[in-house]
Amino acid sequence: MNILVTGGAGFIGSRLALKLADEGHNVVVYDNLSPQIHGTDPDSQSPLLCSLLGKVEIIRASVNDRSAFAFAIAQADSIVHFAAETGTGQSMYEVNRYIDVNVGGTAMMLDIMANTRHNVQKVVVASSRAIYGEGKYFSEAMGVIYPVARKERDLKAGRFEHYCPMTGAALIPLPTDEESQIRPSSVYGVSKYSQEQLVLSWCEARGIGATALRYQNVYGPGQSLSNPYTGILSIFSTRILNENPVNVFEDGEETRDFVYIDDVVQATANALFSRKADGHAIGIGSGVATPVIYVAQALKRLYDAEVEIQVTGSFRLGDIRHNVASLDRARELLDFTPQTNFDDGLSSFVSWVLDQPLAPDLYSRSVQELKEHRMYTGS
Repeated sequence: MNILVTGGAGFIGSRLALKLADEGHNVVVYDNLSPQIHGTDPDSQSPLLCSLLGKVEIIRASVNDRSAFAFAIAQADSIVHFAAETGTGQSMYEVNRYIDVNVGGTAMMLDIMANTRHNVQKVVVASSRAIYGEGKYFSEAMGVIYPVARKERDLKAGRFEHYCPMTGAALIPLPTDEESQIRPSSVYGVSKYSQEQLVLSWCEARGIGATALRYQNVYGPGQSLSNPYTGILSIFSTRILNENPVNVFEDGEETRDFVYIDDVVQATANALFSRKADGHAIGIGSGVATPVIYVAQALKRLYDAEVEIQVTGSFRLGDIRHNVASLDRARELLDFTPQTNFDDGLSSFVSWVLDQPLAPDLYSRSVQELKEHRMYTGS
């Protein structure tokens, strides 16, 4: 099969491209090699790009470049569409760039397919759990509830949880399934929902198989260590290895669903070759909620570091409190069950990080940008 992977030099895309090439498929990687991910000199600075050389065809271009994108699509039987700007906080003050790439690039792909001859029979698009916003909760007084984004005044007062509007009791987080309400709290979340719905609706109208995968927090060897805008494990690791204190937002008890890269790649490959998954959006995660303070403490222990972990009460507007995926649909349609638990995956990640050159710690710069745009409160 001829498979086009947009954003294929990125964290997930590169691993999927190598897996598909190893299985005998002809893979074309289409990527603009963004400096934020790959450095200013990708040929020498990007291990992800280097891992692909000689194994797949690489086209360096933007998804907004119509002629280059049309050339790539003309060769494809299937497309896996990862190309996107990532990061919830940054999306709130680089709105045009996020919409231009994420929504505009997806629209460009579909417009090319609508107006040129092609052989594409399947599209898998990378979506995100960010589309749900705060996600699904339970109130003993009200039943299932989908809270809106938390208010700045409550966060400043240290009221980090969601509370029942009737009784004031803390809400109980539930696994967020695909039928949950869509309430994105960031431009990034809005853009990802737009991407998936564009692909699902257009492909259905044209009789092309399409699946959207709503990824949780993907981690593991290969993720960018120099991008301070996304990837909490990378951010914490870079702080620790540069002997800087780790700043844990809120009270550290906020939770995330961390899913290992190998599991995500397998789920994506399953979606690519599954007809059962056509027309569906499917959540991909571990199904386990892990507190952020646990992540910081585990990394400190694994690196055998003496740095301070600072739980400061700082917060970013638009951040969610809890979210964990329901895997029922993934099991049913993709035969997907995660194989790597968080502690094992974290150990593999740390071992890989220790073999990499020390990345500069750009975290303070990213925080300063958030402060300048009034998206961050704290020290």
